[in-house]
Amino acid sequence: RIAYSDRVLTIVAPLFRHEKSKDTLGELVEVLLDEQGIDYDAAGSTTFKRKDLIKGVEPDASFYIQNFSSVLNKDHIDLSIDPPPDLAIEIDLTSKTDPSLYEALGVPELWRFDSGSLRIDVLQNGQYVQVQESPTFPGWPVSEWAQKYIARARAVGKGKAIRELRKMVRDRIQSNSQP
Repeated sequence: RIAYSDRVLTIVAPLFRHEKSKDTLGELVEVLLDEQGIDYDAAGSTTFKRKDLIKGVEPDASFYIQNFSSVLNKDHIDLSIDPPPDLAIEIDLTSKTDPSLYEALGVPELWRFDSGSLRIDVLQNGQYVQVQESPTFPGWPVSEWAQKYIARARAVGKGKAIRELRKMVRDRIQSNSQP
């Protein structure tokens, strides 16, 4: 993984645990979006950069949700004309994320998973403010579910854990739609 700011390049080699957590948290996002019928485009760990700011970052996972139609059929993202991803995810196991890079790029929502807990930051007036609830998933206990789902995937494997998560999301949607 890479990040750069003001001509300083940081390179980090991810560990197995990091990759499992990254994939699992990204799947949580995808299940919540899919089961609610919300269109999106996953941008993975694309390198997002602004040459004019001399800043760039490669998130662990990223998603275009509100702006997904802006990047359809694109092979390259140019942040001088294209929007940044709506949601970026970082797994902070061996190194810590510098949120100022995401602030500079204008990423509206940043999730950082560290020591078994999820921190959700939302961009307000050019700076991140920690919030308790994801504006992308209002009413959903994302932080709580992230902890449980990542731990469950480690214990029983991602296949079984994702099936359990998908059932939990469907059950909640169904119970909320009943009169």
